[in-house]
Amino acid sequence: MKNITTLLALLLTTITLAQSPWTKEKGKFYTQISFTTIPNYDTLFGDPDYSTFGTYSDNTVQFFGEYGLSDKTSLLVNLPLKIITIKDFENPAIDCVGDCSENFNTTALGNIEIGLKHNFYKKDWILSGQFSIEANTNSYDANSGIRTGYNAWTFTPLFLVGRGFGKTYVQGFIGGNIRTNNYSSNFKIGAEVGRKITKNIWLIGYLDIFKSLKNGDVVLPTANTITGLYVNDQEFGGVGLKAIGEFTDNFGVTAGFGGAFFANNLPKQAAITFGLYHKF
Repeated sequence: MKNITTLLALLLTTITLAQSPWTKEKGKFYTQISFTTIPNYDTLFGDPDYSTFGTYSDNTVQFFGEYGLSDKTSLLVNLPLKIITIKDFENPAIDCVGDCSENFNTTALGNIEIGLKHNFYKKDWILSGQFSIEANTNSYDANSGIRTGYNAWTFTPLFLVGRGFGKTYVQGFIGGNIRTNNYSSNFKIGAEVGRKITKNIWLIGYLDIFKSLKNGDVVLPTANTITGLYVNDQEFGGVGLKAIGEFTDNFGVTAGFGGAFFANNLPKQAAITFGLYHKF
C-alpha cells in the first residue's frame, strides 16, 4: 500500500491538478516539473474537422506541487508556462498575392491553479474530494490569435476514488469545470489502472472524458477562433499510457503519451509528456 500511495502522488494530467484520491502526509512535499508537447499540427477536431491555416506546436512547461497540510488534507499548486509557435500562417481573411505567410511565437503564463484535496474515507477504498480554482492569468496576442489559457476563472469540484491491490491500483474521478465570462462549463470523468511491472517501473493506462455542457456563448476574436487555442466548447475523450521510473525513493522520471478517440476544437495530434519529480 505504501508503494501505491507514493505512486499516485506522482500522476498528473497535462492540463489539470493531480486527480488521485491519495493525500500527502502532514509536512511532506512533492514537486514535479514536466514538459508537454503537441507538435506540428495543422488540423483541429470539429464537425467537420477544420484547418488552422498554419503549422502549430503547443508546448507547456509545468511546475506542480503538493503539500500535506495534515494527514488528510493536501494543498496543490500548478504553474503552467505556455510556449506556442505558428509557422507559415496564411490569414484566410486576407486576399494576398505571392507568399504572405507569417510566423509567430508566444511564451507566457497559462491559467495558474491552486486547490485543496481532503480524504474522507481511508480503508480498503480511498474516497476524497478536491476543489481547485484556475485564475484568469492567460495572455492573448491579437496579431497571431495565440491565447495561452482560458479568458476566465475556472472552479473545479471533483469526487475521487481509488484502491491498491498489491502491485496494482485503480482510481477514478468525476466532476466538472465551471467557467466565468460566458464560457461553457463541462462535465468530466476518468479512470486509470496502473501496475508495477519491474522493481522500479510502473505502467499506467487511462481514459478521460470531458464533455461541454454548451451553456456558454462567449464571443471571441476571429483570430482566436482560427487558432482554436482555449476557445469555447472544447471537449474530448482521451486514452493513453503513462509510466514512472523510480531512481530512488525520492526521485524519478515520468512519461506519457495520449490521444483522442473523439474531440471538438482541439488539435488532431497526440500529446507527449516528460517529467522529473522529487519528494521532500
